[in-house]
Amino acid sequence: MLKIYYGDMDNIIYNTSVFFKNTFRGEWFNDEKVVEMIKDVDSSEVLGNGAISSPVLGIISPERLSGGVKTLILIDKVNDKVFNASNCGDNCAGWLLKLGEEKNISVNLRHLMDFGDGTFEIYIINEDKIVHNMDELIRIAGKYV
Repeated sequence: MLKIYYGDMDNIIYNTSVFFKNTFRGEWFNDEKVVEMIKDVDSSEVLGNGAISSPVLGIISPERLSGGVKTLILIDKVNDKVFNASNCGDNCAGWLLKLGEEKNISVNLRHLMDFGDGTFEIYIINEDKIVHNMDELIRIAGKYV
């Protein structure tokens, strides 16, 4: 399940770009889910051997991916840390929900992310409550962000 803590939180990885630069492993880019995230969020294609083809930047290294996709990859691959998901835009919301369906993940948000018009299950740590849609989420998140 996706678990969110809104507002200031101790012991989170706030600067996900620096953490990613010092932590990522080349083999992560052989994972089909990572390849899909990069294609969906950054409209880029993993070529192999650490090379990614970006329609904006040309051939880039993983360190030059967007902060959002780097944060998603870290959330998926580093299970013992909580990451600042405010580095992600709304285009990452679907991936956060998908990752939360696969396993328990906890993230910190300092803004209201749009999870869309559908139904979902997100556990709000601040309130010890599960929300099922954006109306419920807004009522809680508005207290903290």
